[in-house]
Amino acid sequence: MTVPNPARRRRRVAIDAALLFVVLLLMVQMWLLTATLESFLAGHREATLPGVVASGVLFAAAFGLYLFVLRVDAEVKR
Repeated sequence: MTVPNPARRRRRVAIDAALLFVVLLLMVQMWLLTATLESFLAGHREATLPGVVASGVLFAAAFGLYLFVLRVDAEVKR
């Protein structure tokens, strides 16, 4: 039985945490888009633009975390 390298363990923990945040961000984004669409269909048009902007920000944050995971994973494979 081999003991994992401490640097590898830290990277694995970082990847796990980043993926958890991606999942949480996407869940919040789905809720936000659902609430925004429901509000729009109910005739409350003033909530549409802020909902779309907030959803875009959440998407950008999730995508940034995804790129972080790819970079850390590539470093581990080297």
